[in-house]
Amino acid sequence: MDRDLIPDKEDKNPDAEQKPEGERRASKKDQIISLFTSGMGSVEDLAMITNSRPSYVASVLQAAGLMSGYFDLYTTTSNPMNVYSKFFAGRLGYKDEATARASIDLIDRHYRQFEVASDRAGQHHALMMAMTMFNRARWTRKWREAEIFRQWLLARLAEARLIEEPRVQEFERWDEEPPEPLPEQPMDRIPHERDSLPR
Repeated sequence: MDRDLIPDKEDKNPDAEQKPEGERRASKKDQIISLFTSGMGSVEDLAMITNSRPSYVASVLQAAGLMSGYFDLYTTTSNPMNVYSKFFAGRLGYKDEATARASIDLIDRHYRQFEVASDRAGQHHALMMAMTMFNRARWTRKWREAEIFRQWLLARLAEARLIEEPRVQEFERWDEEPPEPLPEQPMDRIPHERDSLPR
């Protein structure tokens, strides 16, 4: 579902000169691939030279089979990050509240399975997927969908006793304003590993 996350708008420049038929200006994709195959391997450098975002550069290189192993908020979850990626690849979304709920149900089911198996790395990956979907939804101004992921994350923090029980909030103007954040928890409420050591 996130395969269309990075549109090809990077390739479109309405102010570019029109070339005579038969000649075409190299697209950003072509530039990125050409620079990469000529030896420039740094995503950061390629992004700067082509005036693109690192996520776009990485997506172009991964789609061309030239690179793997780059992950950030906007790279597709279809590219495996680790052994847990297969449980979520192409199965998460936030286009509407129903899709967000279905996504959080999937995340929660795997999170609980990993918990039963004492697989902390699996639980961590599930938490990362929820955080990724939360951020993608809120930064595309889908407040209601983002709230579904946020409430699930807060509940997991409450289970770990890192925060008080989350309060469910009702918002009147979802489409205009982001939800108000919960008050910060004092640092002395967060248990530290050293607290459990014998003195």
